[in-house]
Amino acid sequence: MKINISRQHIYLLSISLFLLIFVIVFAFAVLIPKGKEYRIQRTDLKKESKELRKYQNFSDETSEVLQNLRSENRRIITAFDIDFNLERFQKQHKSHFTSLNISKSQKLKDQEEFTVYEVNTTSKISSPTSFYNFLDAVNKSDWIIDINFPIDFKRDGELIKSSFTMKVYCNNRDKNSTASVSVAK
Repeated sequence: MKINISRQHIYLLSISLFLLIFVIVFAFAVLIPKGKEYRIQRTDLKKESKELRKYQNFSDETSEVLQNLRSENRRIITAFDIDFNLERFQKQHKSHFTSLNISKSQKLKDQEEFTVYEVNTTSKISSPTSFYNFLDAVNKSDWIIDINFPIDFKRDGELIKSSFTMKVYCNNRDKNSTASVSVAK
């Protein structure tokens, strides 16, 4: 029996066979290895996305806490930026004392990011309640002031002489300006 196949069918069959072999070789040589790499990269991407979400959530929470702290402590933050003025301090707190004398402030050693001034005061008060009112007023003033103990009270006739030292904290602009410049670079 004679098989009667036309040339077109042979060409078509040979091209089909060639394409089949090409597809099989291409699949095993390129697609399957790249598919394995793709699956590995996809799992790595999922891990990194999960880690990114975790850090993004942490960043959002930290940012929210920071904003809350800034809003709650706005007065304190601005108080660190205000320079201490002896005359203004005397004007604000003279009403609590019969007389208020403040000796010249001496700059102490800088503590971390703050410049610290020590102010020695001597005052005459009529009663201890006026001194406690002064302490309340200092807490509400424009500066961050630390009143050092002991506070020395001496009776002088009908008046009470008090003597104490205060530390006034201010932002150290020199260190902060260099820190902001180094962060900007």
